[in-house]
Amino acid sequence: MQQPTTPNVQAKTQEVADKAEQALDATRRAAGDAMGRAQEALDSARTRVPEAFSDAAHRMEELARDGIHRAREFGHDVRERAHRAGDSTVTYIRDEPVKSVLIAAAVGAAIATVASLLARSRSDR
Repeated sequence: MQQPTTPNVQAKTQEVADKAEQALDATRRAAGDAMGRAQEALDSARTRVPEAFSDAAHRMEELARDGIHRAREFGHDVRERAHRAGDSTVTYIRDEPVKSVLIAAAVGAAIATVASLLARSRSDR
């Protein structure tokens, strides 16, 4: 086997050093590119996240307004039904006064009986 000469060793050493320098430069470029892409993604997220929160806040406001509107409509419907029930009750009493008094007396007696039974069961304890 032949002994490498000094110029040969120096040339090989320089070749290895050059390749190492090239690999290091390529690694630096790749790292720089990756950092650039990461920065772009971060910048993009910085703009998209507030927009997403703003969109969500607007949607929540819309849902709240819709809920309030529906609650108002429901309240209005309940008032209308109660008013109609009251009107029909008054009409029934005008049309059937004796029957209305007898029904009211029977309901009153039933309530009094239930109240009396409840009062007795509490005092028996």
